[in-house]
Amino acid sequence: MRVRLRKTLFILPNLFTLASVLCGYYAILLCADAPTGDDYYRAALLILYAMFFDTIDGRVARLTRTQSAIGVQLDSLADVISFGVAPAVLVFRWSLQDLGTLGMLAGFAYVAAGAVRLARFNVLATTRSGAPKKPGKYILGLPIPAAAGILVSLVAADKFVSGPGLPGSPLIVLGVVIALAFFMVSAIRFRSFKDIRLNTRTVLLIAIAIGSTAFIALRYQPSYALVCLLVSYIAIGVVENLVSLLRSGHRPRDPATEEPPDKRDGERSESKHTA
Repeated sequence: MRVRLRKTLFILPNLFTLASVLCGYYAILLCADAPTGDDYYRAALLILYAMFFDTIDGRVARLTRTQSAIGVQLDSLADVISFGVAPAVLVFRWSLQDLGTLGMLAGFAYVAAGAVRLARFNVLATTRSGAPKKPGKYILGLPIPAAAGILVSLVAADKFVSGPGLPGSPLIVLGVVIALAFFMVSAIRFRSFKDIRLNTRTVLLIAIAIGSTAFIALRYQPSYALVCLLVSYIAIGVVENLVSLLRSGHRPRDPATEEPPDKRDGERSESKHTA
């Protein structure tokens, strides 16, 4: 009985991962055949639901102590579909298709960058024996769920906000897609917020992010709140890396192999995938 229960617990987090895949798959179907504005909005919501399931599966695995190498691989494969292909198809049909081949190549660049980022994560997040490493407080490159969150937030905002160039202008969306692709494959360290320590700098950065998000939500539209929050997350990562670069006088260290610049934390910094 105890052995059967253990096997069942191993299946549980994978079911949440597959639920994320289902949401991404359905979002692609909604965009496949003459989609309407409502279809774009529903597809964006489905990808947000996929983000929720992607977050839950990791929590469940840690809670039940069922982390495994196959879980890491399955999660990354699911992310390629739900946060790589699905958002790329969505923004292409919604906006980038007006740019023709250029829009198609931009969508492909986003998917390719997301796949490379996830492959790099799998290498850094597992030991030579294939077992998952202990999570660190930094991750290398922008997590693909965060990148997808920005794209789908723009699509969702389009349902409530209208105006020239906002938010679905093909050139603006093109710039956002290319920028997100760059951040995903970059060597910029982003905080995972799984092992965060409250100090003056951390509290200040979080306060700025939350304050700016609340201002945007109240001043304009709540649909822009997630965009603002995720852009603030990217900005925090860029600023912290610039500060580390100025302090150390050389390139930021690889968080998968070296200690972070702030050695007072006394911890090893390893790659960690969120969501």
